[in-house]
Amino acid sequence: MAENGSDGAASDAACSAPTVEPGGISRAVELRVEAVLQGATAALAILPEGTPRLEAELLLTEAAGWSRTRLFAWPDHPVPPDAYARFDALLARRLAGEPIAYIRSRQDFWSLELLVTPATLIPRPETELLVETALESLRADAPLRVADLGTGSGAIAAALATERPAWHLVATDRSPAALEVARENIVRLGLRNVTLLRAHWSDAFAPASLDALASNPPYVADGDPHLARGDLRYEPREALTPGGDGLDAYRAIAADARRCLRPGGWLFLEHGYDQGSDIRRILADGGLKAPSTRTDLAGHDRLTLARA
Repeated sequence: MAENGSDGAASDAACSAPTVEPGGISRAVELRVEAVLQGATAALAILPEGTPRLEAELLLTEAAGWSRTRLFAWPDHPVPPDAYARFDALLARRLAGEPIAYIRSRQDFWSLELLVTPATLIPRPETELLVETALESLRADAPLRVADLGTGSGAIAAALATERPAWHLVATDRSPAALEVARENIVRLGLRNVTLLRAHWSDAFAPASLDALASNPPYVADGDPHLARGDLRYEPREALTPGGDGLDAYRAIAADARRCLRPGGWLFLEHGYDQGSDIRRILADGGLKAPSTRTDLAGHDRLTLARA
């Protein structure tokens, strides 16, 4: 159909449908961009978390193969029936609770668009604090060797490697499926300064072989009610919780950090909003120096750093 639409009975028929049922909500919908978006936004507002209008736009661009810019520029443009059918199916999945990142198989992180699958956690904006802090703390022009432990989709490693071409990132995970997702992201982004390694935390590193360790390990305590809510219901449980009090990964990383870090090397750990004091204690018990915690934009403890 032409970009500027057309007149006549054929066009009118293509622009409307008598009854559609996105997510089980029956209503008459005019198949034009803004009308479709308004209807979907209203439907998505029932979800306890999320951004209804943005999600509606992302689902429509996914279904129609359009950019969001096109949605803004052509709000009265007809949505072809086949694209609307795809949109309706995607909307039903989102209304059932499936994360939009898994529906689209993509998630924005830092300045990057990353492939994500149910084999990996969905990268979140809070983790950008870790990237920002590492970039501020480490020399930009030095050939540093930095490890991303439990890399998942490769988000942290990819962001650091993109910003610091002189660094060499070693991204580890013990999940072959997660490493495959990370590999696809590294290849697609054209990053030549990232090595992927199947390993459990820092076990594979030689003594004094790293300038920095970064990690966003599983930290949700076993039995936390958040595990049964929202996007977390769909994400890999082993990447969310190690069981127990949620701190076992930090104990393992802290116990080995001084061995594999060079003297003065840095450790950057993301954690839960109420875990800052526990992480500082664990790092101090592991012999790490000057542990300190930084808060995220919401004012919650989010990142603890220390030095070897």
